[in-house]
Parts: sequence; C-alpha cells; structure tokens
Amino acid sequence: MTAPVFVVDPGRLDGLGPGGAFLLDGAEGRHAGVVQRRAPGERVDVVDGAGVRLVGTVAAVGPEGVTLAVGEVRREPRPDVRLVLVQALAKGDRDELAIEAATEVGVDDVVPWQAARSVVVWRGDRAARSRARWLGTVRTAAKQARRAWVPGVDQALDTKALVTRTGEVVAAGGAVLVLHEDATAPLAEAPLPASGDVLVVVGPEGGIGDDELARLVEAGALTVRLGPHVLRTSTAGPVALALLATRLGRWS
Repeated sequence: MTAPVFVVDPGRLDGLGPGGAFLLDGAEGRHAGVVQRRAPGERVDVVDGAGVRLVGTVAAVGPEGVTLAVGEVRREPRPDVRLVLVQALAKGDRDELAIEAATEVGVDDVVPWQAARSVVVWRGDRAARSRARWLGTVRTAAKQARRAWVPGVDQALDTKALVTRTGEVVAAGGAVLVLHEDATAPLAEAPLPASGDVLVVVGPEGGIGDDELARLVEAGALTVRLGPHVLRTSTAGPVALALLATRLGRWS
C-alpha cells in the first residue's frame, strides 16, 4: 500500500536531506497523529504542492505534531506539456466533481469559466468563497492521488477573457481543445505540442453557445469530440484528460 501524503506550504521542505528531521505540525500534523494515529516506524510522505516530496518515517508523535526521520527528498519536475482544465461553472456541484476527478487524473491547472449558459454565477463574496472551495477540493484530491504537485485554481474567467487566453496560448505554441458534441475531429487525433499548455474546455449543462464557440475557434481553438456518447459536464473533462495523459506518456 502506498504511503499517506500530507501537504505543507511551498518552501517548507527546502534544505532538508537524508538523515534530517522534519516536524509535521498544524492541521496536517494533527490529522496524521490524532486522526490517523500514525505510529513510530510508519512510512509517511510530505509534499509541498510544488513538486518536492519528502519520504520519511514517523520517529515520534507528540502534542506539537509528528516528527519524521527524513529518508530522502525528491524533486518531481513539471511535465513539458501542461494540461489545463477550463471547467464551466455548473449547478449541483458537478463542476467540483469534475475538478476533483481531473486532479486525480493529473491535471496541472484548473480555470473556472463563467460561460454564457452557466446557471451558477460567481460574483463578489460568492466568487471568493467558491474559489476557496475549489482550492480545497484540488488539494484534497491531490493528497488522495499521492501527488507532489497540487494544481492551481485560477480566478474565474468570462468568455471574453477566455477568448483572450486562447489566443495567447495558441500564439505561444500551445493548443486549446474545446469538447463539443458536433465536432468531427476526434480528441484522440488532435495535434499536441511538444511543450506548453493544452487547454481542455468543457461547457456547462446547457452546452457552449454558438457565439462563444465561434469566438474561441476564431482565436485558434480546435473543436474535438470524445466519442459517440454525450457526457455530463462533470465527466467530460476527466475523461478527456485521461486520454491526453495517455497520449503524452504520463501513464506509461
């Protein structure tokens, strides 16, 4: 069984090496020592969400947290091609289900999209609360998947901002793939860059509007289809990312 993973802030694992000690304190330390009751001798991994993984063994458990004996510290590089999920806001927590599964699959970044047909609207305090909830979702999912990298969650974009970002990604040599049921080109054959960003755009329950689609295509996006079936907004992104991860050799 793989070791449990606990997440600390970026930079906290800097300067550590084999033979050293690390105190896992705060909420993660309480979770390891009190909730999970980790005992001396057990293997535990600590990651900083930015690619650094500490492989350790529980040395002691106390009121201040869990002290780990450092076995090794690994630095896991970012992949050359970054997979970015642009997820339209959706009702009934389907958007959160999408980003949770996408994180487990291996997405590198998440972008909330306020699409024209999104029933849910992020404004003011609600936008801040909703983004904070998404940040918590991807963090928990990254721990579940034992990832050293925790995906970022961008500020929500409206369609105008997404069109601008599409043009920037394409100009930089990346690709923007819009999942659409009427597309004829299969995602499995879409051209992928050797480096840079690949944005996977998923619309809301009501679909992507014709005007939105036209503007994205004009900015350089490609429309692609997953297969013969129409998937929910909570399912389409993770399935597409899994296919792309396989094509990029991440799962080999």
